[in-house]
Amino acid sequence: MPEPIDRRSAALLPAHGRKTSKWPRTSRRQERVRQVLQRRRTTLTVVLEDVHDPHNASAVLRSCDGVGILDVHLVYVNEEPPRKSFARKTSGSAAKWIRLHFHDSIEACYERLRSEGKSIYATALGRESRDLYQVDLVKPAALVFGNEMRGVSEAGIAGADATVYIPMQGMVESLNISVACAVSLYEAMRQRRAVGAYDTPELSPEELAELEAEWLRK
Repeated sequence: MPEPIDRRSAALLPAHGRKTSKWPRTSRRQERVRQVLQRRRTTLTVVLEDVHDPHNASAVLRSCDGVGILDVHLVYVNEEPPRKSFARKTSGSAAKWIRLHFHDSIEACYERLRSEGKSIYATALGRESRDLYQVDLVKPAALVFGNEMRGVSEAGIAGADATVYIPMQGMVESLNISVACAVSLYEAMRQRRAVGAYDTPELSPEELAELEAEWLRK
């Protein structure tokens, strides 16, 4: 009969079906991370301006992750940001897989986006607003979504390249902000998939390697 092994010593020994530490990640996990990063888009982003509801903020980040967005820009001037929604260490949070950029003003945010060559589309109902489905979202673009009650600020609208709206067929004129964001992003993904945009990485090999190492530590 074999001698019993001390439990403390056994914890240090490799065992079938049991990981002795978080390293190394499984080959399946590594491949999953690699494939997702290959499809991460740097030419499509979202701006949230004073969105205060934590459920809305979390849902937006989930949609961003779903369509492969890497960067999200956050502007909080009149509201406090829902910190838990943006906590990158929360288990299961989409914020773990997205780079969040905070700005002190909408003007500073727009300046950053324009330096990256992005057209800025603020979501708003107005006489000059363009139908979302008529906008070219294959080109570098930023979609701006505002506060649940007030919408995008006057400064956010004035500084944008154009305003866009989602066509509605009912009595209600607008969607909840997180739903509106999901609809808009999946239209952008539809357009981009149609031209094969997801077939080619937008990140450089160096960026891919750096992010892969970072993500595998999470």
